Amino acid sequence: MTTPHVALTIAGSDSGGGAGIQADLRAFGQFGVFGASVITAVTAQNTVGVTDVHVIPAATVTAQIDAVLGDLPVAAVKTGMLATAELVELVAARAAAGELSNLVVDPVLVSATGHRLLEDSALAAYRELLLPHATIATPNLDEAAALLGRPLRTLDDARAAAHSLAELGTRVVVVKGGHLVGPRAVDVVVVDGDEHELAVDRIDTPNTHGTGCTFAAAAAAGLANGLDPLDALAGAKRYVTAAIAGAATWRLGAGNGPLDHLGFGPVSQHAD
Repeated sequence: MTTPHVALTIAGSDSGGGAGIQADLRAFGQFGVFGASVITAVTAQNTVGVTDVHVIPAATVTAQIDAVLGDLPVAAVKTGMLATAELVELVAARAAAGELSNLVVDPVLVSATGHRLLEDSALAAYRELLLPHATIATPNLDEAAALLGRPLRTLDDARAAAHSLAELGTRVVVVKGGHLVGPRAVDVVVVDGDEHELAVDRIDTPNTHGTGCTFAAAAAAGLANGLDPLDALAGAKRYVTAAIAGAATWRLGAGNGPLDHLGFGPVSQHAD
């Protein structure tokens, strides 16, 4: 067998298994990518909510990054929950040094159940230090609104927000449309100033826990496999849509259930 490409996730752990590191590693595997991980926080959560968060000390996060980068040929990196300004700044410094290739930034601010997962002081660090070094940024509508400091409610708002965030220096910005109202789930993509859309029919299900993590991880897997960003995002959209559809009627937990990360089957997503 061909040696797989390696992708690294720098994110929090979800004890319920639906989001965070757990979702990222499953998504990597479905694209034939070997997944490594750096854990930034341990959360106690399930489909109903988050009950506790333990942030990992910066020195331990640094040691994890050093261990992975010092041994494995990481082809793409995805960030999720970074929790504090200190950790955002730490990751941004590694990105600025050119150590985090094909960086996909998913600016996780709030859990699906409304629990705050990022310090307010970290927003400036995202805007000024981390996003300028990202190949792809994947905020949802609420996250984009927080980063820009203005309300976003419509598809036109999402389009304007994607262009505004791209001005921070990110090569590709995706403002995800899952929180918009309408029969279609429309993600607005801005690449080097050009606007694109990824749109599918909306699936009526409460089981969407981990959707954002999974989408960003799948995009990072595509980059690790040598795809250009637009092709990587298209593959990520197909994968997430299938994973939502596969779990649409599941009854796992009392709240917003997880996706069917594995039912889609192995995915071939190589540039060759």
